[in-house]
Amino acid sequence: MLLPRYLFSVFAVTVAACGLASSVSAANPVKQHNSNAVWFENWTGLTNATLVVASPDGKVTTINAPSGTPVFQLSGAEVLDGIYRFELRAASDERVKIVNPIDNGRGDAQSDSHAKPFLMNGSFTVSRGVIITPEEISETDSN
Repeated sequence: MLLPRYLFSVFAVTVAACGLASSVSAANPVKQHNSNAVWFENWTGLTNATLVVASPDGKVTTINAPSGTPVFQLSGAEVLDGIYRFELRAASDERVKIVNPIDNGRGDAQSDSHAKPFLMNGSFTVSRGVIITPEEISETDSN
């Protein structure tokens, strides 16, 4: 019975090590905000970012940042309350193989890999002209 327990331990350690290795290399930006701006922290390994924000009335704002985090700021006079949706796109420092050789560049720029794309979607809420953190409401059993 010692052998199956040993194999399970080796398997668990291997899975944990693989998970740790993949989480170290993967970018994982965290959305942050204050009363009038949204940005992202933990930006390591990402470049050429585009942040697209759609306001509740459908107006779309695009912010490009070749390096560093893109920052969306509410305009002072025309702030609309409601839920704003965003999409964040960037190039990571990870490389992936080009599957379609037509897209491999020309001359000296030819390559067999390209930057792995990063994509994140989300939303934030504006109330009374400022960005807020909505309260989490949970039901409790009062028996």
